[in-house]
Amino acid sequence: QVQLVESGGGLVQAGGSLRLSCAASGRTTSRDAVGWFRQAPRKEREFVAGIRRRSGGTFYADSVKGRFTISRDNAKNTVYLQMNSLKPEDTAVYYCAASTVVTFYVRNYDYWGQGTQVTVSS
Repeated sequence: QVQLVESGGGLVQAGGSLRLSCAASGRTTSRDAVGWFRQAPRKEREFVAGIRRRSGGTFYADSVKGRFTISRDNAKNTVYLQMNSLKPEDTAVYYCAASTVVTFYVRNYDYWGQGTQVTVSS
């Protein structure tokens, strides 16, 4: 079992920044990949960014490339999502999830956090 807890969400003006954290506990070595997803009201959950915990390899959705940065601190079992130049369309509940491999697909992730709300005002 892997437990994931997100934090760092909040309300920010357009152009601002937030840093989300995803703290993992339990059998974290069983899941090499951590992904960030988001879900806006009345929309499907979508991939935002992913990272391989051992190698540090990163992957991004086109919509956030150049604005968001995913990173990890393996000593703290924590993955971060630094979000800069935020836009109103980034407003969503953000989730972190764990998988054996980094993929864009929700169905491939079997452990999920509870989510943290990010609201970007115009």
